[in-house]
Amino acid sequence: MTLSVFLNVLRDEDLQTFSSAAPKLAEALGPLFDNDNGHVRLLSIRLFREMMEFLAEEGQKTLVQQSLVPLFFHCRDENQCVAEASRETLLCAASFLKRRDLEQLLRKQQHLEFCDCLMDKDVSRRDEHLRQALPYLQSPQQPLREVAVRFMGIAAWHTKDLQPIMKALEVMTEDDCPSYCTMRTAALSAFRRAVTK
Repeated sequence: MTLSVFLNVLRDEDLQTFSSAAPKLAEALGPLFDNDNGHVRLLSIRLFREMMEFLAEEGQKTLVQQSLVPLFFHCRDENQCVAEASRETLLCAASFLKRRDLEQLLRKQQHLEFCDCLMDKDVSRRDEHLRQALPYLQSPQQPLREVAVRFMGIAAWHTKDLQPIMKALEVMTEDDCPSYCTMRTAALSAFRRAVTK
């Protein structure tokens, strides 16, 4: 309910009065992207998109960079409204960060290439991106778990230490989805071979 009020206030009021509060609000919205309630996810993502304009004024590039991985995953959200809002917000975030390479991949709907580009070019943030992605291996949503396994495979190409990825995959609970189990098993097998070489 609070998120709805904030969205309405932003549309109706003098937006400049909110610019100083934007960084704190944007920071508080991030964890809500993963809320169990689809409506809360949707509103938090939409509100974050509205806040980006103010983050630019306040020089808060880091908050937008930290949103890339969660938004990337929620592009596959089972709730189609959340997935669409995530795609739109992720595209705005890439534009905000002046990452034309990411924008182009998103416009072409090349999501795995987006992940590869993110891990390849954001060298200083690789560990953070990986840390943000690990919880999605345990997501209650099957599409997010499947993307998380693929993300781990891509991350492995850009990471020297495969142990955190292997540990996360090993502790994953069994899943009813055969394709997910097959991907997980194949990834673990490949990682184990790479570590023993």
